[in-house]
Amino acid sequence: MKSMKFIIFILFLTTLFIGCSNNDDQEDLVVAEVSVNNSVLFDDTSDFDGDIDGDFTGNGGSTTRTFTWNNSEPTADYNADITATANGSFRMVVRDANNNSVLDRSLSGASEPDSFSGVTQTGTPGIWSVTITLTNFKGDGSFSLSEGN
Repeated sequence: MKSMKFIIFILFLTTLFIGCSNNDDQEDLVVAEVSVNNSVLFDDTSDFDGDIDGDFTGNGGSTTRTFTWNNSEPTADYNADITATANGSFRMVVRDANNNSVLDRSLSGASEPDSFSGVTQTGTPGIWSVTITLTNFKGDGSFSLSEGN
């Protein structure tokens, strides 16, 4: 009887150990994430109004997220900065209401410059699209957009 209890106890410990070790696999997932106005973008999203405040983070992962933004002006003020200690990149592409590129800028990790800012090229007011691409990105950063003048 004691040997049966011992075997059951060993099986219980083995099951417990295997069950806990599966959680470690999730810690090893390579991810990259983009947020706009405090909302994580899980897929392409639409119709942001007003100022855009975005954040991004990654542990070596890659992702591309596109969202639309209502810009009633022909330009936009932009800003982006990263903190990355390894290679990888952040790219921001902004297209106007006629789908013409008015901004296409990138930053690379572990190199200078680690920020950019300015005013987009002149475009057509209306619904603009913003595409954020993180490639093998390890670190974090932020970006912003506001209607220009």
